[in-house]
Amino acid sequence: MRHTYCAYVESEGERLFTAVSLPDKTGTFPIVIARSPYVDDLMDKTDEELCTYYAQAYAGWNEAGYAVVTQHCRGRGRSTGDCIPYIHEREDGLALQEWVRHQPFYGGELYLHGGSYCATVHFVTAPFASDIKGAVLEVQDPDRYNCNYRNGFYKMGLHGGWYVDMYKKNRVLRGETEKHFDEDSYKMRPLIRFSQEVFGETAADFDAILMHPERDDPFWKTTRFGGAETVGALDGADIPILFTTGFYDIYTGGVFEAFRELDPATKAKSALLVHPYAHSGSRHDQPLTFENGEMTEQFGDVPRRWFDAVRGKGEYPVQRGQVTYYQLFADRWNTDAFAQPADSRTVTLGEGEHTYCYDPADPASFKGGLSANFGGTQWQDAPYRRQDILTFYTAPFDTDTAVKGRMSARLCVKSDAEDTCFYVRVSLCKEQGDYGLRDDITAISRAVPAYRAGETVMLDFTFDEHAFVIGAGERLRVDVSSSAYGLYVPHTNRKGLFSLQDTAVVAHNTVIASESTLTLPIGG
Repeated sequence: MRHTYCAYVESEGERLFTAVSLPDKTGTFPIVIARSPYVDDLMDKTDEELCTYYAQAYAGWNEAGYAVVTQHCRGRGRSTGDCIPYIHEREDGLALQEWVRHQPFYGGELYLHGGSYCATVHFVTAPFASDIKGAVLEVQDPDRYNCNYRNGFYKMGLHGGWYVDMYKKNRVLRGETEKHFDEDSYKMRPLIRFSQEVFGETAADFDAILMHPERDDPFWKTTRFGGAETVGALDGADIPILFTTGFYDIYTGGVFEAFRELDPATKAKSALLVHPYAHSGSRHDQPLTFENGEMTEQFGDVPRRWFDAVRGKGEYPVQRGQVTYYQLFADRWNTDAFAQPADSRTVTLGEGEHTYCYDPADPASFKGGLSANFGGTQWQDAPYRRQDILTFYTAPFDTDTAVKGRMSARLCVKSDAEDTCFYVRVSLCKEQGDYGLRDDITAISRAVPAYRAGETVMLDFTFDEHAFVIGAGERLRVDVSSSAYGLYVPHTNRKGLFSLQDTAVVAHNTVIASESTLTLPIGG
């Protein structure tokens, strides 16, 4: 029989539960390494029960000749210590790799595999040692800023609730502490009180993140709290890396950027695979099912096929050096460089000036996080449901029109406040309803730092990559608001660092539709 056993790996004085599952033979093997914090349901199981669990989970890998070493992240499952997201993963991951190198089954080949946070635990161990021969890093952005912010707006719909759940999770499960959190916790002012109010203690890393909302702040490149260990983590990696994302993943734009910025040698060996769904990659999480849209439906066991190909034991599941992606509503997989097309089409949003009242105490919300927050896409609510959401429609398209790349928008706006923000959401009007495509958000002060109330300014919005077809007779819907609560922390309509502001004011915001545009990259 295959042999599975449990061990504990020491790291900085903590004992990290580790399960080893070996093929049904003696000798050395290529080893797949995985680490996960999402093991809370295993914390009370016995070693015998865990051995049975992991033997079943990794049977396919073992039968294919791989050993699998998987570990519970610090403070989760059976591992000791406190779970503080990101903070100890580099040391713990490197300790596991070194432990594996001293095991009798070590054959000189390590392969890194994981998705979402379980990919982050590998990113932070870069630069990779010479015995790491390949990696499959799925649905995760190595840029920590993108995990937390978009254009200075904190992503409560991605990082916000997730961090709260992760923080010292085992203490909560053991009844040693509790958290005082609900969605409205992100309305507290000043927001810098958050960790004290929710956790009953200061979370230094979380508080530091709230103090650094700008991408060009050195915090994001020089500190552990800002994710400095993943800055340039893949530069010169020179191993075959398969990235995956979905057009409705929470990290779509960041994963595209990570692949695009690989050095030429690494990129030539690597690939990006993009499905039409959300973070899980499952059709069950989205309102429409696309033919062969799940990766397994089209490509089979992608991680195992990738590692087999690295080892010269089969063909790669997708073409290296390229992006393989599903084109929505054309219902097909394409492979190319996913370059921004040269052709584009620009349409104006309408006529006249449209003014609405934005009250930070009563922010608008939208269905689906699209490509930057949890929730994927959903059928959108009916238009004109709130006075603070403007809705514009394009004219129907005469012919089927392929859109590929990054759409953009430009709003001509003004406000009676010293600062405010505008949120744009684009949807495709299908027969069944309006299908959310992309969104973006920005503040007036980002474009005009010295803005004076009443001035007219132009705001630019750039949306994450997408590939879809607008059918003949269909049109696009553009919603404009100044809030998207549940996704982003509400703007206070005041200038200055959002996390230190203790008051908010109402703003009257205006969109000049005749000078506002949506631009579509046409191609594919």
